[in-house]
Amino acid sequence: MARRKRALEVVRNDDDGGGKPSRRNRLNFFELAYLKIEELLVHCELKPGQFMTMLELQQITGFGRTPVHHAINRLSADTLIIIRPRHGLHIAPIDLARERMLLALRRDMERFVVRLAADRASLSHRNQALHIERLLRERRANLTLDEFNSIDRRIDALVLEAAGEPFLVHTLRPLHTLYRRIGYIHHRFMPGQTDLSGTIDRHLAILSAVAGRHVEDAVKASDALIDYMDQMFTGMEAGIDPRLLDCSIEPLLGT
Repeated sequence: MARRKRALEVVRNDDDGGGKPSRRNRLNFFELAYLKIEELLVHCELKPGQFMTMLELQQITGFGRTPVHHAINRLSADTLIIIRPRHGLHIAPIDLARERMLLALRRDMERFVVRLAADRASLSHRNQALHIERLLRERRANLTLDEFNSIDRRIDALVLEAAGEPFLVHTLRPLHTLYRRIGYIHHRFMPGQTDLSGTIDRHLAILSAVAGRHVEDAVKASDALIDYMDQMFTGMEAGIDPRLLDCSIEPLLGT
């Protein structure tokens, strides 16, 4: 929270001299609003199935109408939020069957991306991968789910940057958000699934392969991560409380 406030202060204090934020800073606001709402979605603070107004979302995020409106349009295109004209916003319920089906699409795309990343990774990219790998190894025993999600987002961004194809960012980013939320629900709400070692190990393998520029190892590591995600769906389809997927579902027996 303190970090976001400092970021906002920088943006607000840097204008074009006429009292209005510069175009660069308006874009910063747009991205910050998107990242904040994305985080709220991943952590289910905006619950799947929830209805709300644009004003309520502005109050929750602390951003004004224009950045929130811009972020909502992007998230609507990402199928994460449904815009209901004259009725407000609807946080899209989670459809496990659909998201498991899309996992096959993500598998193919991640193979392509990680192959490019391992082949094209610069010295800077490789250094960053090694740094994140070292941090994960040092902190793995005490890493919280929120901390892991933050690192996971950094890994996704690094791999996409190393791949060097901007088109892939716009295509994969919504999928990353969908499955980061699935991972959060799995580890947070499924009985006996709080241990993060399985997902950490698979991310470590990707980082090691990209840092070493081992293309085939990177592809195998990416496939292993997708297989691990697929196993999450097997357990969730039978064991998850459906209200976590759609909060509009009526509780049983008033519970």
